[in-house]
Amino acid sequence: MILNVDLTSDVPIYQQIRDRIVEAIADGVLTDGSSLPPTRTLAADFGINFHTVNKAYDLLRQEGLIRLNRKTGAVVTSTDTNPLFPAEWTARARILLAEAVAKGLPAGEVLESCRSVLDSFGIKQPEDMP
Repeated sequence: MILNVDLTSDVPIYQQIRDRIVEAIADGVLTDGSSLPPTRTLAADFGINFHTVNKAYDLLRQEGLIRLNRKTGAVVTSTDTNPLFPAEWTARARILLAEAVAKGLPAGEVLESCRSVLDSFGIKQPEDMP
């Protein structure tokens, strides 16, 4: 797995690492049981403090996407859904959609963008389902 982060971005590096790992899980690049690089190795690769990688991994652990173990390191977990996740996700989606509305994007363009992103993850759209 190759992670790309922009060290000059306004988005914090730990958030970029977290986001790229979530995308890799959604893309199927990382599956249940996949090991992630050790924090010190990943930090050295990017030339950043290992605490930055620790913060990203801890976020993923809190979200139930990875488990951390001294022996096995960081490992992707199964996609068990936290019962609170749908409400949390909806709140975050609401903010993103509000930003689109505030910037004047037409609803059709927003919906098409959402469909395109879901398609990129290989998610079946309702009209594609039997």
